[in-house]
Amino acid sequence: MRRRLYYVMPDLASARRTMDDLLLARIEFRHIHFLARRGTPMDGLHEANVLQATDIVHGAQLGTAMGAVLGCGVGALLVWFPPAAGIPQVIAIAVATAAGAVFGAWTSSMAAAAVPNSRLRRFASAIAAGKILLMVDVPQHQVDEIHALLNRVHPEAVDEGVEPNIPAFP
Repeated sequence: MRRRLYYVMPDLASARRTMDDLLLARIEFRHIHFLARRGTPMDGLHEANVLQATDIVHGAQLGTAMGAVLGCGVGALLVWFPPAAGIPQVIAIAVATAAGAVFGAWTSSMAAAAVPNSRLRRFASAIAAGKILLMVDVPQHQVDEIHALLNRVHPEAVDEGVEPNIPAFP
C-alpha cells in the first residue's frame, strides 16, 4: 500500500535537488511526479502525466457506474418490450449493462481529460503563482522516513500532507 505525499516547491532548482534526494533515498523514478504551470521548463524532472494532472480516472469511474445503471435500465426495457422474439432475458440485461458501462466510461473519461484533477484543486493557486507541486508515492512504512528527510534537507519545501487513498491506477 502506498501513500501520496504532497510538497510545494518554490522553484525549479529546489525541485531538481529534491528529485535527486528522493532517488538517493531509493524512491523509484516512476513514483515521483511534478506538476507546474503550463510552459514551465521541466527538464530533469518526472512530469505528472495526464492521469495525475486531469480528472480522467474519476471521470471514468463515474461514467462506468452511471453507464452501467443506464445500461441495466435499457436491458430491462428490452426484456419488457422485446424488439424480436427469442432474446434471452438475462443475456439482454447483461449485454446492455456492459455496453452502458463501457460507453459511459469512454465518454466520461474523454470529457474529464479536459478538467484539472479535483484532488489537486487546493494547489491551483500555488501552481498559478509559479510554484511546483511534488507528488511522491511511497510505501506506507516509509512515510515518516521520507517526511523527515524532506523536512530536514529541504526546509524551503512546504509540506502539504499525505493523501491516504491514492488510486491504484495511476
